[in-house]
Amino acid sequence: MNIEELNEEQQQVVLHGDGPCLVLAGAGSGKTRTITYRVAYLLEQGIDPERMLLVTFTNKASKEMMERVAVASGTGMKLPWAGTFHHISYRILKKYAPLLGYQSNFTILDSADSLDILKLCLKMEGINRNERRFPSPKVLQSIISYARNAETTIADVLDLKHPNWLDIADVITRIAEEYRKRKLDANAMDFDDLLVNLYLLLLKEPAVKQ
Repeated sequence: MNIEELNEEQQQVVLHGDGPCLVLAGAGSGKTRTITYRVAYLLEQGIDPERMLLVTFTNKASKEMMERVAVASGTGMKLPWAGTFHHISYRILKKYAPLLGYQSNFTILDSADSLDILKLCLKMEGINRNERRFPSPKVLQSIISYARNAETTIADVLDLKHPNWLDIADVITRIAEEYRKRKLDANAMDFDDLLVNLYLLLLKEPAVKQ
């Protein structure tokens, strides 16, 4: 690995010692390249790859970063714990899902699966959108997702984003709860659950962090 290819600030990141190091820079400034060299440097220093965690937002970015690490390190080594946030969450939850009331063989719901369950919840609630003003399943999905990720109530989300539906907050809250129960009964998680449930797992079971 030749860090002379990097500028002075990038080299400081690569050679940083113990403790956190936050890299902030604009698009196209070489953040990914710098972090890639940092990983390669740590591998050269004998750091166990099992103790490294490399996460990105997209599968494309994850694949690209791993390819760069393999080239920069000159070893072709792959990190066991590298992938998207959802992928890493899934791997951990597969092992510890029973601690949250799920079975380890839980399934993942994509957006279409999630909408199908929400439509069923609407039907069970007796909602007929042809007869009354009510959010579409797609909008409901976004409302529930926002509340879940922001750890807030449905009413708060409606107040912030859809104040014209505040008068039916109680109905939407019931639908959200029914949606949650149906997912759990089906031993299934949606994409939001993968992230939130990992967060809850780490809060509930400190030993998992080890």
